[in-house]
Amino acid sequence: MLFRSQMATVTTKIARQYRDLDLNFTAHPFTKDVSKTIDEMAVINSIKNLVLTAPYEKPFHPEIGSRVNYLLFENMDQVTSSVLQREIQQVITNFEPRVRVNQISAIPDFDNNGYSISLEFLIINKTEPITIEFFLERVR
Repeated sequence: MLFRSQMATVTTKIARQYRDLDLNFTAHPFTKDVSKTIDEMAVINSIKNLVLTAPYEKPFHPEIGSRVNYLLFENMDQVTSSVLQREIQQVITNFEPRVRVNQISAIPDFDNNGYSISLEFLIINKTEPITIEFFLERVR
C-alpha cells in the first residue's frame, strides 16, 4: 500500500519595493556608491521631476514633461488653476505607472504670485494615501 501525503503550501506575497537614484548624488556611507531613495520618497521625487520637466527638455524623449512652467506665466485665475490641475493629472497618469491620483487642488496665491498645490495619491502596492503639498511660482 502506497500513501501519498499532500503538504499544504503557503505562499506569501511580498510587496514590491520601489527604488530610484538619489538625485542629489550623495555617496552611500559604506559602499561609496550613489545612494538610493526607496518607496514613498522615490515616487515623490519622480512625481516632482515629471511636473517640473518641460516638454522637449529631456533628450530623445520630447513627449515626457508637462506645461506647468508655461502655465505659471498665464493670468492667475480659476481657469488657469483648472488647467494646471489637469496638466498635473495628465503627466502623472501618462508617465508614472506606480501611482493612482485621488485628488489635486491648485489654489492661486495672489500675494506670492504662485499656486499652492496639494496632491493626494495612492502608491499601487500600498494602502495608505500620500499627500504632498508644494508651491509653484514662476522663475525668470
